[in-house]
Amino acid sequence: GETARRSDGQPAFCGDTVYFSVVDKDCNAASFINSNYMGFGSGLVPEGCGFSLQNRGNGFVLDPEHANALRPRKRPYHTIIPGMLTRDGALVSSFGVMGGFMQPQGHVQVLMNMLQWGMDPQAALDAPRILLRVDDTPSRGLVVALEDGIAPEVAAGLRARGHVIEHPVQGDARGMFGRGQILVVDPTQSAPGRTCVA
Repeated sequence: GETARRSDGQPAFCGDTVYFSVVDKDCNAASFINSNYMGFGSGLVPEGCGFSLQNRGNGFVLDPEHANALRPRKRPYHTIIPGMLTRDGALVSSFGVMGGFMQPQGHVQVLMNMLQWGMDPQAALDAPRILLRVDDTPSRGLVVALEDGIAPEVAAGLRARGHVIEHPVQGDARGMFGRGQILVVDPTQSAPGRTCVA
């Protein structure tokens, strides 16, 4: 038989975030997100454990005047934000959007799609998104990235107002907008004493 040839390569960039949501028959839910951050996280592997520790401390800044200064009772800005939506104390939805610093923006856009625009969960996730990000090129500053599917007139209108626009973001580059999962509880089947249906 032939021996497979081994070669060193550059693996394609991929996300290191995992999200899942579960709801049981009693409408108890778990919205869980895990991410090492920056590939292998901190690069530290606890002896005998076989996994690397996360690196979310990277969000702290050592400048004492900075908003993310390292000091007691502070949490760094990060993107581990599983979500749950309740109404009058009852579960409505368990959801999460992955995608690095897109996560807070993605959460808002997905929720607005459902709550404001009446989209079902899949349509809310599938709808094109907008990402505000600081560009690597300082002269560009804040960039507004518009996913393919957003009308060219919208991009033109934003450009006319002085925004730096990337449009349309297509293909693999769409990964910047993240992915997500949503469970929505059926209110007609989830009243007290009934089995929860998501």
